Amino acid sequence: MIIKTVEFVKSAVKPSQYPEYDLPEIAFAGRSNVGKSSLINTLIQRKNMVKTSSKPGCTQLINFFLVNEELSFVDLPGYGYAKVSKKIRSQWQPMVNLYLSQRQNLFGLILLIDIRRDPGKEEFDMVDWLESHEMPYLIILTKSDKLSKTKQQKRLNTICSQMNREKNHVILFSAKTKKGRDTILEEIKSLIDWHNE
Repeated sequence: MIIKTVEFVKSAVKPSQYPEYDLPEIAFAGRSNVGKSSLINTLIQRKNMVKTSSKPGCTQLINFFLVNEELSFVDLPGYGYAKVSKKIRSQWQPMVNLYLSQRQNLFGLILLIDIRRDPGKEEFDMVDWLESHEMPYLIILTKSDKLSKTKQQKRLNTICSQMNREKNHVILFSAKTKKGRDTILEEIKSLIDWHNE
């Protein structure tokens, strides 16, 4: 998949605010500060299209991006620890659940996990939800450049075992080196092609 054009469409908190197009959507989910914004920026080859921050909890809305005028990337708020009020945090989960359960043109989800961290309850809950709703998903291990190649493989094996996932459904990614970018885009293209068959 070659990305030629990207534009920010809008931010939303509820279904009535979602874009009205019915283009295929791919959502990105993960713990606060896992590198979601950096991953999307790397995929679309734009430095600051998606705001990145060293502070967890930067994304507090559902953000929609139009890619090649034929596909939408959706950046979901990060879950887990974030330096925001409990009130705001408590609003995120229902907002994300509503999007995942009601958005008819959602084709699949990309779940990000920091390669240095073991998956937690949130990741397992997300996978349970995706599998019970037969929603295709891909696991991306971010920040792989922080580890040596040997340690990357060890962590890959460990996380695949913990998540009961085949290695070919888990991709090592680094925003710094762009490792994994092309593979992720190919997986997204394959998912859309499969849906359209």
